[in-house]
Amino acid sequence: MLRRCAPGSPRPRPVLRALPPSASALRQRLRQCAERIPEAEAVLDLLEKCPEHQKKGGFPVIVFEGLDATGKTTVTQAVKDTLNGILLRSPPACISQWRTVFDDEPTPIKRAFYAAGNYILASEIAKASTQAPVIIDRYWHSTAAYTIATETSGKIQDLPPAQDEVYQWPEDLLKPDLVLLLTVDPEERVRRLQHRGLEKTKEEAELEANNLFRQRVEESYRRMVNPACQEVDASPSKEEVLKTVLQLIKRHCAF
Repeated sequence: MLRRCAPGSPRPRPVLRALPPSASALRQRLRQCAERIPEAEAVLDLLEKCPEHQKKGGFPVIVFEGLDATGKTTVTQAVKDTLNGILLRSPPACISQWRTVFDDEPTPIKRAFYAAGNYILASEIAKASTQAPVIIDRYWHSTAAYTIATETSGKIQDLPPAQDEVYQWPEDLLKPDLVLLLTVDPEERVRRLQHRGLEKTKEEAELEANNLFRQRVEESYRRMVNPACQEVDASPSKEEVLKTVLQLIKRHCAF
């Protein structure tokens, strides 16, 4: 079970039920649907091969978060090239081909898939960070922010309060050294999306159609703790954004 309530205690909130708090919890959730979804069994197999306690190597681990079209792909590649680093993405390549399968599932199963991707990615991070700086395009904060925004209706005021446990990093997941949240003006982000001309994900369509949903996602990112997100305005030129990002990395990470 994800969480048990003592007799007479309140039932877990929907956000807590939707967001697996640990690797053991999400393994149980995936087992529950493995007979119906063969891909869940494959994810479980990969998850079982991951060491229980991941340890970071000597090089820094830097995560980039943000909505689509905030410049993550461009910035992560530029930082990777500048630092001679290793670029990883969530969900990792070994399971990303199953995203469309899980995106059509109910939220708890969908979130278990993305959460599992973070733990599988942690194994790659642990190995890569012994060799070079590691740059990551999305990690746990994305899983949490989209879950919280999806499971909460209404305005920002309706989100779980700041300091709620849903904003806490899982105790059994390898932590990065720095998390940078890229943000741009909403109109600019939509313009970039239209310019790219790529097919929208379900969540991207929701972001575009529902301004309150977008606000809930961004505010959830801002409430994450341990580690918190360092916000970066990604509206200026690519060169300016890269300069700001590299300054933050130098300030927060030891090479």
